[in-house]
Amino acid sequence: MRFIHKRRNALATATIGGLALLITACAPNQSGSSAPSAAGKTNTMKIGVLRVATGPLAANGKEMADGWNLYWEQNGTTVGGTKVESIFQDTAGDPAIALNKANQLVTNSKVNMLVGPLSAAEGLAVADAMNRQKVVTVMPIVSADNLTQRLDYPTIVRLAGWTSSQTTHPFGEYVYDQGYKKVLTIGYDFAFGYEGVAGFVNTFTDKGGTISKQLWPPLGTQDYSTYIASIQQDKPDAVFAFLSGADQLRFFKAYKEFGLLGKIPLLGGETTTDQSVLQGMGENALGLVTSGHFAEGSDDPATREFVDAYYKKYHKYPSYYAANMYTAARGVAEAIKSLKGDVSNKDALVKALKGVNLTSTPMGPEKVDEHGNPIFNVYVRKVEKGPHGVWNVPIKTYPDVSQFWTYNIEEFLKHPVYSKTYQGNGVWPNPMP
Repeated sequence: MRFIHKRRNALATATIGGLALLITACAPNQSGSSAPSAAGKTNTMKIGVLRVATGPLAANGKEMADGWNLYWEQNGTTVGGTKVESIFQDTAGDPAIALNKANQLVTNSKVNMLVGPLSAAEGLAVADAMNRQKVVTVMPIVSADNLTQRLDYPTIVRLAGWTSSQTTHPFGEYVYDQGYKKVLTIGYDFAFGYEGVAGFVNTFTDKGGTISKQLWPPLGTQDYSTYIASIQQDKPDAVFAFLSGADQLRFFKAYKEFGLLGKIPLLGGETTTDQSVLQGMGENALGLVTSGHFAEGSDDPATREFVDAYYKKYHKYPSYYAANMYTAARGVAEAIKSLKGDVSNKDALVKALKGVNLTSTPMGPEKVDEHGNPIFNVYVRKVEKGPHGVWNVPIKTYPDVSQFWTYNIEEFLKHPVYSKTYQGNGVWPNPMP
């Protein structure tokens, strides 16, 4: 079933609600007071940062912390007369642990705000509980679509974040316009994969393209030979991949070893060539085209400044995990400034976060819609050689992209959230034979 389209400019105007960004700091963990002073301001604003420090997602969690800390190191932790203190907790990538740590930060540490966590499963568990407790929570990494669509979580702001399908909606149209008419998709067999793939499928088929087959490997797949054989049998014009981390590295290795690289064009989403995996793919990834809301190889001054500073400190290019957290920290700082340092009122704090308007960030301009999700640039990116290794260079920019793309919002929300059985056009699933 097709959605009703509207002009992008009209959609952006209707959905803008300001920009919402994250709050935390790189100061050492300590128990500073958060009680209002006589002047009505808090002496210390405590921010609980939920990130992964142990387990298979620990590297991504470290990049989250690195991006967050870099902003406060560059700009100082006192904003509007208020000291910003970050208190980090390890979620281990487990929803139950994430929820427990969130409750500890609220109950024991008396934080004014939470930032994080990392995965969609963690985020949905934390969002539901924190919203019921009316805890202001900023989620720059969690990309579950429904978090800012059909669910009603007024205290949750996805500042500097994204929805999984937001960056793939424009890419579906772009790929069709490049002459590809028959595409096979491969994505994780859980929500992140379903949603990221569906954004591509919905717009690609809207344009007239055909999805010949959809493959859904589970998280942690060790052997991709069966999936490669299915691709060889199908002979599509191109393959669209939406994987990440070690799974993306294993899939890419198999794609190359079976002789498909350079034979059947490989396309992808944000995480397919994110720096968290790209250095492991090396120069074999040169020429790959993907879509994302961060392109570290951009010549935009704000991007260059951030990438150079990050490389100088950490000796590697930043991933989107780092860029999102860095941008969120800046947005949080802007919100504190607008409140003149008084963060004691939760409603005012949420309003301030949603009212921030960042005209220049490492990802480009960002603002937040009325649902609490950013409107931002989406870049079609090509892997090229950079001064310190391979990186993503933007070759086309889609400005002011909403989580609803150019679809009529009311019509969009009448449909279920993207899933394995609903990919936007009412035809899928088309399971692997």
